[in-house]
Amino acid sequence: MASILLSSPSSKLYALQLNKAPIDSSFLQKQTHVPSGFLWPEADLVAAQQELNAPLIDLEGFFKGDDVATENAAKLIRVSCLSHGFFQVTNHGVDSSLVKLADDHLDQFFHLPVSEKLRIMRTPGSPWGYSGSHADRYSTKLPWKETLSFGFHKNGSETVVEDFFNSRLGDDFEETGKVYQKYCEAMKSLALSILELLAISLGVKRSHYRKFFEDSHSIMRWNYYPTCQEPSLSLGTGPHCDPTSLTILNQDQVGGLEVFVDNKWQTVRPIQGALVINIGDTFTALSNGLYKSCLHRASVNAVKDRRSLAFFLCPRDDKVVKPPEELVTQVGTRKYPDFTWSEFLKFTQSHYRVDESTLQHFCNFILSESKSVN
Repeated sequence: MASILLSSPSSKLYALQLNKAPIDSSFLQKQTHVPSGFLWPEADLVAAQQELNAPLIDLEGFFKGDDVATENAAKLIRVSCLSHGFFQVTNHGVDSSLVKLADDHLDQFFHLPVSEKLRIMRTPGSPWGYSGSHADRYSTKLPWKETLSFGFHKNGSETVVEDFFNSRLGDDFEETGKVYQKYCEAMKSLALSILELLAISLGVKRSHYRKFFEDSHSIMRWNYYPTCQEPSLSLGTGPHCDPTSLTILNQDQVGGLEVFVDNKWQTVRPIQGALVINIGDTFTALSNGLYKSCLHRASVNAVKDRRSLAFFLCPRDDKVVKPPEELVTQVGTRKYPDFTWSEFLKFTQSHYRVDESTLQHFCNFILSESKSVN
């Protein structure tokens, strides 16, 4: 991997790059100018012009079994997903005290010395572990952030999140593992409920997507965006569509999430107690292209650092992704070939940096692979 080139190179940065080690927030926050590896093209840096008109959906009636409230929620979701796929939910059933605990444990980790974070560093080809600015994978258009990612699935009484923290970080993070085991379980439960509403909104059997994802293998990701002295030159996360199925985002009140709709960038305003939901590329395929994942990014801030927790719902690795027949009939053709989530994940980890064209490039890739085999 090529080293990052700086106009005023820092010996620490060069040392980190030569060792393919991550660049953590303690280094980024000291930079008075954005290093060249963190500069983004002007086209990606155009400022957001207005606030996104994303529906705010109260789920209380849905959880109480109110048919009218459920139908109204599904209609709002349909309008959103036909346009940009982003909406926010309140009365979502996730305990606020659990969310507060999750935020506190995130801070505990990101305030560790970089040497401690390296104990849990992501290995090549794996989505799990710590990453500082993705400097272990790329040398240009680096995101101004740190992340920690780990998997979540239910397999009997297996506590996969607790085991991850215990095995990788030891006793000091035993409580973190317990908190995030509960947090992921709460996110999974909410995601399955959202899937019911998505099914209703698409006019397919209410339980269709819920059953498909009940044995899901999902991803939990912590994002920490430190302050940046030249925020107009860099990005916390570059423009991309999520390759996953459904994202549930808990963002703090700083703001920074932006969505590209109607040929302009628009901000997603943080709402206290609300969670942001958006569909990803895999659900685009599951809806036969009716609901399209939308380009989005995260800006950085010169005054305040920002945190977010993203739960990415994914199918079980070997499950074949294909839409229900009703949606094939509705559209008139299959928009995407069959694939498994493990194939798509491998593509994004090993072959292609996610952007607005990830799904199409992946489909081209698997079709070409299929032709070469035949």
